[in-house]
Amino acid sequence: MDFNMKKLASDAGIFFTRAVQFTEEKFGQAEKTELDAQFENLLARADSTKNWTEKILRQTEVLLQPNPKPCGFGCRLPAGARVEEFLYEKLDRKVPSRVTNGELLAQYMAEAASELGPTTPYGKTLIKVAEAEKRLGAAERDFIHTASIGFLTPLRTFLEGDWKTISKERRLLHNRRLDLDACKARLKKAKAAEAKATAEQELRVAQTEFDRQAEVTRLLLEGISSTHVNHLRCLHEFVESQTTYYAQCYRHMLDLQKQLGSSQGAIFPGTFVGTTEPASPPLSSTSPTTAAATMPGGPSVASLAPPGEAALRLEEVAPPASGTRKARVLYDYEAADSSELALLADELITVYSLPGMDPDWLIGERGNKKGKVPVTYLELLS
Repeated sequence: MDFNMKKLASDAGIFFTRAVQFTEEKFGQAEKTELDAQFENLLARADSTKNWTEKILRQTEVLLQPNPKPCGFGCRLPAGARVEEFLYEKLDRKVPSRVTNGELLAQYMAEAASELGPTTPYGKTLIKVAEAEKRLGAAERDFIHTASIGFLTPLRTFLEGDWKTISKERRLLHNRRLDLDACKARLKKAKAAEAKATAEQELRVAQTEFDRQAEVTRLLLEGISSTHVNHLRCLHEFVESQTTYYAQCYRHMLDLQKQLGSSQGAIFPGTFVGTTEPASPPLSSTSPTTAAATMPGGPSVASLAPPGEAALRLEEVAPPASGTRKARVLYDYEAADSSELALLADELITVYSLPGMDPDWLIGERGNKKGKVPVTYLELLS
């Protein structure tokens, strides 16, 4: 009992001494031991790494799970899924499989088609889009799972493991520095020889403990470089998983676009197949083939033509009596072969579609020249 009381009294005395030293430093009434410039740079680098890791982690969580958890009233709870994942993680339980937004949309579309009439044009289209959205949802699920394991988990591990260790040792170093400076202050105030000897002994002990703690903290701070290397590797893996995900989405939407394009002519005979809005810029300003090549696993624009279309004899092609339109070229396009028409940005050409032609392509005419042109490079004019 006496030992515990003495220890409590000693701890209280140390705490009081540190508080006095800290307060006097704040008011400029006591000297403060400064760390060297290299050490200060290591501290600033560690703080910056921690702050940006937190921001990147939070925003990546928003990207992967923006707001997917519906509440009982039909609204959406902010970050509901992320809170649920946090609770399951703290309880050391596996997070249950969750329906993605795409899969939920697919479910609604399929149910709408069933109720509105699956054999009607609208119902058939709803079913096709629902199937595509379901595939997109499955791809999203795989991407979220891969990114969570390969990218989010290492970031959390750093913040909840390494950074907590660094913070603990930094606090200990701060206390050792206060003890050291308090000993220096007592030595300055000591008058009697015996008091000076005692103060000098306490100072040597405090200096040794401070130097030891400074070395431990320095080693941990230098380990931030290894953290950067690890996060760099994880970042590469995140980009790879994101690239795979968007490539899968590209293929799924391309298939859907072709299905809808082939059915559009049957539903609306005589209409012009193609978009009337300015298309988004292609991935490259040279050719669709190069553009599509930047999407791993995605087919090139040139390969989208049906097997027999490449042998199209342009001299035998005549524009239809009705259905031709003017189009403004959005980007330069270099013809891949003699069946295509090279384009210059901002020029006007005449375009039209032929029966059975791939909906991503049109026949373009400029003067006495004609050839296939990609729809994505055109703005169709009324």
